[in-house]
Parts: sequence; structure tokens; C-alpha cells
Amino acid sequence: MRSMAGLTPARRVAFSTLIALLVAAGGSVASAQGSGDAPGAPGGGSSWTTGNKIALGTATGTASPVWFTVANGVMTEVFYPRADVPNVQDMQYVVSDGATFVELERDGTTHAASMPDERALEYTVTNTARNGRYRLTNSYVTDPARATVEVRTRFQSLDGGSYQLYALYNPSLAGGGGHDTGSWDAANGALVASDSQTLFASPLSPVRVASSLQSSVGFVRHSSGYSTSPSDGYQDIAVHKQLTQQYDRAAVGGNITQTAQIPVGTDSTFTLALGFGADPVSATSTARASLSAGFPAAESAYQSGWHAYLDGLSRPVPASVAGDTLRRHIYTTGVMALHAHEDKTYPGAAVAALSMPWGDSKDGNSFSDGYHRVWGRDLYQQATAMLAAGDRPQATRMARWLWDHQYIGAWTSGAGLWYGPGSFPRYSPVSGVLGATPEELGCCEQLDQDAFAIVLAWMTGLNDPATYTKIRTTAAHIQGNGPDTPAERWEEQAGKSPSTIAAEIAGLVSAADIARANGDPTSAVGWEKTADAWRASLPGWTFTHSGYWGDHQYYDRIEDSSGNPNDGETRGFKEGSYAEHDIVDAGFLELVRLGVQPPADPLVAASLPDTDAAYDGHAPMKVGMPNGDVYWHRYVHDSYGESNTDGSGWDERKPNTWGRLWPLLSGERGEYELANHRPAARYLQSMADGANAGYFIPEQIWDQPDAFGFQQGKATGSAAPLAWAEAQYVRLAQSIDAGHPVETPTILRARYPGP
Repeated sequence: MRSMAGLTPARRVAFSTLIALLVAAGGSVASAQGSGDAPGAPGGGSSWTTGNKIALGTATGTASPVWFTVANGVMTEVFYPRADVPNVQDMQYVVSDGATFVELERDGTTHAASMPDERALEYTVTNTARNGRYRLTNSYVTDPARATVEVRTRFQSLDGGSYQLYALYNPSLAGGGGHDTGSWDAANGALVASDSQTLFASPLSPVRVASSLQSSVGFVRHSSGYSTSPSDGYQDIAVHKQLTQQYDRAAVGGNITQTAQIPVGTDSTFTLALGFGADPVSATSTARASLSAGFPAAESAYQSGWHAYLDGLSRPVPASVAGDTLRRHIYTTGVMALHAHEDKTYPGAAVAALSMPWGDSKDGNSFSDGYHRVWGRDLYQQATAMLAAGDRPQATRMARWLWDHQYIGAWTSGAGLWYGPGSFPRYSPVSGVLGATPEELGCCEQLDQDAFAIVLAWMTGLNDPATYTKIRTTAAHIQGNGPDTPAERWEEQAGKSPSTIAAEIAGLVSAADIARANGDPTSAVGWEKTADAWRASLPGWTFTHSGYWGDHQYYDRIEDSSGNPNDGETRGFKEGSYAEHDIVDAGFLELVRLGVQPPADPLVAASLPDTDAAYDGHAPMKVGMPNGDVYWHRYVHDSYGESNTDGSGWDERKPNTWGRLWPLLSGERGEYELANHRPAARYLQSMADGANAGYFIPEQIWDQPDAFGFQQGKATGSAAPLAWAEAQYVRLAQSIDAGHPVETPTILRARYPGP
């Protein structure tokens, strides 16, 4: 098709009108002939994208093993065929008038996210040009019958001008963008790409992923090239204000980009289909079938699937959120997001987040797990939220997956250590331990994760003889190796931790009850004796009387193996070394949440004001906002957050990084207050106010006055949504209605009732 570069403005408008009429009549636009192989392999480096997702979604059924995410107004990581395999860096539009300007959708527009249906994970993202020239309205769903992400786009010229619109697709298939190839499928009018990478060991290796990008109105021009090289379509458009060079193939593995011009007039609507498969033929067939069925059909089925899921929950939306639009919307979105994080190949496996914290500063050429792994602790949090929300089947699948796929029955190599029988790894792929590499299991066993697997088994009634055999091994492992843990819940320190010991005690007591159900009273008595002894010893191990804060008496975060909280031993952090009894967090609240101590326990109560007031030179542990919201940092001298020099993403090698506020800690404080029969609505509202534009609860929110593009009290570049944070919000909302923390195991309440 003839270039528009030499046409007058009037003729450009007429040309666009002709194209629009052709499309409206049911025609398609044939592509101009490409020019063969693209030069510039392997292209430049790449990165992933920010962890702050304002949209994500997947169909509720297993026939569509694909998940989409959106950040900064454009589509980012897409996961297929598992929730731990990212395949896309981003896909966005490029807008040009063909002569004077070129803009990336991400950078040239303001972004507004909305949900067409509050009861479905469908998002519409409206991107309006900062210069007032155009608007792009994109609605995202996945085809419930296929592995296709569908994007219905409405392009509007706001000033009556004639514009060129290009889809710019940056694949990062099979976990990374460093070895992709791409080509033009002329017979189907599709841009196809593929890669094959060894991500997980046999029998799942290698992972083969192909994508096919198609348009309901066809493409005017197309090209596959190498990022940042002259064959990169965006670089061509940036220089010439239009796509002047077309390449049919990027045949050498590298970081490719694929560019396609879409015919538009002053007000045009069309659908992009990004289909996935194990090879280009299947991916193309998938995308073509989705386009043939039409976006309305996919949207209707997608929404119906989510409606059916929510209608099937055994508990309604709680009164604590039902009367407030924001709180209700965040609750419903949270329940759906938790369900969406479950893998479709390995039911019960749920990743910690469908995002990578500060991914825009992480190498995208190779596979990087980010939070696309299964942590036993996070899975426990998610499962207890599912129980609270009324989805016992999913919670049971999660418990079953832990014992069937993540339990370690024989000595297994991790990253720099060996996991013994009865242990659980730091994390694993959704496929579990079998076939995972040592790096995929991580370092540093965390005994609270071992214990939480037992507690969850007890909560879901998983006490069959075969599972009990494993539980018995894990309980004995905890008894023989605890109370000290190689790493506590923040995964950074070893020793005696109040939060970990609380979980260990809960695990042993739960195991004892399961033992009796299996006719093993001897083991039950032994585990209960250990639990009682650790409970009695805990204050002497971790409650200091010589700390720096307040009246100097409080639970500290963690103690060395000597268990003397008054001895002045120090711990090393990025900022330096500090006395253990001066390092505080609120992990001791687990003692109440798990029922190890009664709500009014005086040592817990005495620790709260000292912990809240602790200050590390950057910020206090407790931070109040002008609107009355209240949040907490994890612990003093936390460095897991953005640079305070330039706002760039966390890197363990960077100096001057600060941990930010964690909304889930507001929820934990709310549960404690509720256990003591005090109001908790303030903490629920704080979590809701910290949500981002997609109604997601982030891992961290900005703790300082507005800076570096961050807004105080709003999401940073860390993970949003964080499944643990969503779980905490859902649980707290249901707990407020119940009048007590709903996840506290009754078996612990019965054993340790308190005064």
C-alpha cells in the first residue's frame, strides 16, 4: 500500500476515511511487502516492568492458561502457560501524524483505569494525550476458551486531525527477551514470535512459547526487528514519523520488537488478539479463533465466569465493606485477584504476585522469577483468606498442593544448603520441588513455613493417613530443629524470632490434633510438651529489659541462638551493625493472631508503644497520615525499598535504599485490636486508602512527602497487588463482621485460653 508521507493533510484525511470505510464494510487491509531479514541482531538489552500493576486478569476456567497485567497505562507481563512464566515486556501503541510528532502511549498520555463490571477482573484503561490530540480506550479480557489476551481499542482524534496508529509489541517469550525470533505470517496477517528456554528441569523442560499478534482490521504495515537497532520499528518511526522499513523476519535469536500499523480514522474501534501456543502455528490458530468469535462473546463469557465464581462463595460480601463503595470494590477485587493467582496447570499453587518488584530495573533478557514463585507463607495467607471469603475448595487445593508438591521428603539441594526430610523450601515453581533447580528452591529454610503447612492442613481437614505420615515428619523436623530458624518471616535473619516461634507452636499443636485423629497419641503428647515449653520460654528468649526504646521492655525482632535478649549482641544491616534488642518489628502480634497468647497478654501490650515509636533516623515505625490513616514499616533499618537519592528501584548493591510502609501491617494491627474487642475499621480503611488505581493493595506505599513521581500513601514500584496484602484485607473485613480474627485456629484458643 502506498505511503502517506507525500500526501497533503486533506488527502491524508481522505485516505484514512477510505481505510475506515473498507474496514467498516468487513474488509481487511493487506500488508505491504516486507524486505526480508532484519539486521541488528541480537538487539539491545531489555528490562521487565514496574511491579505496580493497575490491572490484571485471567478467565476463571482452565481452558485459558494466560494472565495479563497492565502498568503505566499499557499491557505489561503476560503469563503463559503457567503463572510463573512471563512472556511479554510490554505492548502499547505509538501515535504519529506522519510528519511532525511521535509518541509512545505509555509516555505521551495520562492514564485512568476503571472496571466495566465490578464483579469481573476486566479493566478498561483510558489513555488521553497530554497534548490533547487523541484518546485511546483499551479494554482487556482473556478469551475463556483459549490462551488469548484480547484488547478492544477505541482510537479517537480529539482535534479532528489525521493520525497513524501502530501496535508496538515487545515479546519476552519463555521467561526472557534475549533469544526470541519473529516473523510475518502473510497467510494469516499475523506477527508471530517464538522461543524455547530451559526454565524448569525434566519433565517440563524446555518451555516452548510462541505468540501471534493479529488485528480485527488487519495491518497496513508490519515489521519484526531488533530492539534499539535500526531495524527496530519504533526507532524507525521515531526518526521518520512513520514506518518506512519493513522486515519479514528476525530470524536470529535476540531481543526483538514487532511493529504493525493499524488503519484508523478519527474514531475507530478494533480488537487486537495476542494468542499463545507451543509453536507459531498453534498460537496463530488460537488468536484467529478468538478474533473470529469476536470480542463481545469473549467479554460476555469472561464476565459470566467471574459472576459464577463470586456467586458460588459461601460467604457474602461482609457488612464492614458492603456499605462503602471503595472498600467494597477493593474487597471484591481482592477476592478475585486471590483466585486469579492460582495456577491452572497445578491447582492449589498460587504465586506471591503476578509482578516483579521494581522490574523496570531488572534484566529482561533472561528469566527472573521476581515474585512469580510459591512461598509457603504467602500461600498460607492466601488460603486463610479464601476460607474467610467462603472458597473452601481453593483453600483445600492449596493445602493439598503444599503436601503433594512442595513438601520435601528426602535430602534436597537448595541454593547453598540442603533441605532435610520434613522441610519446605524457601519457595518453588508452581510445579513444586520435583525437578526444580537449587536456585529455584532458594536458600534459607524458614520454619514458620513448615509450620504453616501443618496449620493449614488442620484448618482444611487434611488429616488422611498418607498426609499424616508427612505431617509427622515435618512436626518432628520442627521439634528437632526449632525454635531457632535459619530465616524468619522477612527472610533475612536467623535465630529466635517471636513470629516464627508463634508459628512453630501453632504447627506443633495442630499436628498433635491430627496425630490423635490418626491414632498416634504418643507423638501428640510429645509435640504438645515442646509447644508448651517453647511458649513458656519465649519471653526469656526474646523479651528484652534493656532495650533502647520507650521503657526498654519489649519483644525484639530476633535473637541469636543464646536466647539472651539483654546481652548486647549485634546484628549487621546494610546501614551498619546494631544491638539486637534495639531492632524491633511487630512480628510478636503473631502470638495473638495464632492463639499462642491471649489477646490481652501484657507482654504483647507492653511491646506496642515501644515498637510504634522506634525510629532509625529515616522514619518512625508507625506513620500517621493527615487523613487519619496509619501504617507501619517492617522494622528499623529496613533497606528493602526505593533509593532515597533518586527514587530508583531497590537493589541490594545500592546505598541509601529505604524500606517503605507495608499496608498489610495495618491489617495485622487491626486484627490485634479486634481480638481485644476494640474497633478495627480504621485499619481496614487505611489499607483501602493505600490501594492503587486498579483497586489493588500494594506491597509497599511511599512513606515520605511526594517525590520522584511517588505520592505519599500510594504505591511504590514494588509488587501490586501483593497476594499476601490482598489476603490480609479480605480476612480483616470478614473478621470485623465476625467480631474476632477468623483465622485464629480454635485448637490453639482451646489450649491457651488465657485469663
